[in-house]
Amino acid sequence: MKKSVLVLALAAATGLVHAEDTLKKIKDSGAVTMGVRESSGALSYTLGDGKYVGYHVEICQKVLADVQKQLGLAKLDIKYQPVTSQNRVPLVQNGTVDIECGSTTNNASRGKDVAFAVTTYVEEVRIAVKANSGITSIAQLNGKNVATTTGTTSVQLLRKHERAANVDFKEVFGKDHADSFLLLESGRADAFVMDGQILAGNIAKSKSPADYKIVGEVLSVEPIAIMIRKDDPAFKKSVDDSIKAMMKSGEIAKLYDKWFMQPIPPANTKVNLPASEATKAAWANPNDKPVEEYAKK
Repeated sequence: MKKSVLVLALAAATGLVHAEDTLKKIKDSGAVTMGVRESSGALSYTLGDGKYVGYHVEICQKVLADVQKQLGLAKLDIKYQPVTSQNRVPLVQNGTVDIECGSTTNNASRGKDVAFAVTTYVEEVRIAVKANSGITSIAQLNGKNVATTTGTTSVQLLRKHERAANVDFKEVFGKDHADSFLLLESGRADAFVMDGQILAGNIAKSKSPADYKIVGEVLSVEPIAIMIRKDDPAFKKSVDDSIKAMMKSGEIAKLYDKWFMQPIPPANTKVNLPASEATKAAWANPNDKPVEEYAKK
C-alpha cells in the first residue's frame, strides 16, 4: 500500500499523472467552468450580479461555442468562477476551473504547472501615478510607497530594472487590482505598478480619470494568454484552433477594438489603449512562447 502511494506521489511530482480529459469532462457534464477576474481591466472584469465581461471573456465565450459545436452538444452551460492572482493556477490544476480567461502572464515557472493557449495580448508593465505627483520615472520612486497586487510579478520586475538599482521604495499590497488602485487613489501609495491595460482600465473607471497618468520606463513585455490544464493536448488544440481562426479572420482585432478603443460598460468610458506592435505580431504569428522568450535579446 505504502509503495503504491509512493509511486503515485513520484509520478505526480514528475508529471506522469496526466490531466483530466477536459473535452470528455465537458461532453459528459454539458458544462464548463470559466475562470474570470473581477478587476483585470478590459481583459476580464465584473459588472456585478455574476456577470463578467471583457476581451478575454468574450474570446473564451467564442472558443467554448466552437467546443460546443465540436462536441455536438445542443447546450453548454458556462459557469463563471472568479479567481485571484494567488489562486488561479491551483484552481486550474485541481480541475475547479477548465479555462482561465483573465490576465495571466505565460512564463516558464507557471508552465511547469499549467498550459497556455496561443498569446492573445502582449502587455507592457508600467507605473500609474497621480498626475500632479511630479513622478515621471523609476528613479523618482525613491522613498515612496509602491502598490502592487498580491500574487503578481510586477514589483519583482521593478526591482530588477537597471534604473531601480539604487531606488529604495516600500511595497504596499492590494488583494486585487481594484484594491491596489484604491491605495493609489487614497494616497496610501504614490505609484501602482502593473500591466498597462489594467492601469488604463482602472483609471478609465475612476471618479476623475484626468487625475492619473501612466508614466516611466516599460518594465517588461509580457505575453498574456488563456490558461488551461497541462497535459491535455486535445483541449489545447481545440482552444488554439478557435483562437487562430479568430486571428486569421480579423475577428480578434475587432474584439480588441471593442474592448480597448470603444466605450465599455458600466460607465461607457474608453480604456483608449491601441494594440501594441507586439500584440499585432502575436496575432500575425500565433505562438505560445513564454515571457522568457520575449526577454531574449
